[in-house]
Amino acid sequence: MRRAAEHYGPVLAVYGTLKLIGFAAFMWLLHSAGDYRTKHPRFGGGAHPWDVLASWDGWWYQQIAVHGYDPQLVPIPGATGPITLEGNSAAFFPLYPAMMRLVSELTGLGPYGAGLLVSVVASLTAALGIYAITERLGGRRAGLAAAGLWAVWPGSGVEWAVYSDSLYVALAVWACHAVLSRRWLTAGLLTCVAGLNRPTAVALIAAVVVAALLALYRFRDGILRPVAAMVVAPLGLLAYLGWVGHQMGDYSGYFKLQSGAWAHEWDYGRHTLHVFTSVPVGHFDYLSAWPFADLIGIGVVLLALALLPLLIRLRLPAVLMVYTVLTLVLVLGSQQIFGNVSRYLLPLFPLFLPLALALRRLGLTHQLVLLGIAALASGSYAGYGLFELGVP
Repeated sequence: MRRAAEHYGPVLAVYGTLKLIGFAAFMWLLHSAGDYRTKHPRFGGGAHPWDVLASWDGWWYQQIAVHGYDPQLVPIPGATGPITLEGNSAAFFPLYPAMMRLVSELTGLGPYGAGLLVSVVASLTAALGIYAITERLGGRRAGLAAAGLWAVWPGSGVEWAVYSDSLYVALAVWACHAVLSRRWLTAGLLTCVAGLNRPTAVALIAAVVVAALLALYRFRDGILRPVAAMVVAPLGLLAYLGWVGHQMGDYSGYFKLQSGAWAHEWDYGRHTLHVFTSVPVGHFDYLSAWPFADLIGIGVVLLALALLPLLIRLRLPAVLMVYTVLTLVLVLGSQQIFGNVSRYLLPLFPLFLPLALALRRLGLTHQLVLLGIAALASGSYAGYGLFELGVP
């Protein structure tokens, strides 16, 4: 226990301190602007600044935790635009609200407190996993830098909110770590569980399958364990999609709900291209335009695309490369609220590696000063920009 505390304590201290700085800046911005007081509690409002953390998707997760699901496709009478169906909780995957319900039953906390506790613990678990992978590839100082980057990355405002992102990243990170450690059944089980949390787990599933196929080709770990990982990995995602489809009486029901109620669908990148050709010239005539959040989103996409060649140059293990590239493709190839891109790309922890390797050349004090400034700024670009100037 003492050795573990000495080894991992600084990781949690770095991440927690930076996250607290960004969180405090976010709360201060909410309080000083005061706009949340005039908004509906479901849509970025509330009686207190911290109530904003449980709005938007957080409201849906609380409803599921308390009332469960009732999957339906309900048309909106007379609707002719992109939104033709009423919103339904079946669009939100079950793992996070199930964890909320469990924690609530165990602790007596309400759905808000339980959801926040799950997110905070998951974010710390993700920080440890990001450190473990980066330390394995670049040493301890790079690992600490990567954990710090997880605290200040664009979109990190949802890490400490009633959102499922931290839980998904924690599962994805440790699934990749299990692959790197050649613990195939663990990797398959973690990926299976991640498939119950977010639909973009398809990228993680593909990454684990590719890594398992490579292991079979090289015959390093026998046959049974890599095959077991490939079989188990997609079960969570398939089970939930199948259950929703069965309940709706239409096995494509989940995708119809996402398209008809939230205008989220695969469009081969047309919407992303429209945004990229509109925002630089000051046009905001595309679907769900939120100028400030969209500008942040464009910056995040450009940052990801700039870091990708550096990542390729590092010749990382296949599981990390496949996971990163497919997540990028899934996000950029879909029609969605573009201002959310900074959140949707938050799981791209392998992109921290090139920056972490560069930061390790600095002393720890200089690292913390740079990351501390980024943490202070993150209250705006990673928190306020998402929850109050966009739709997270």
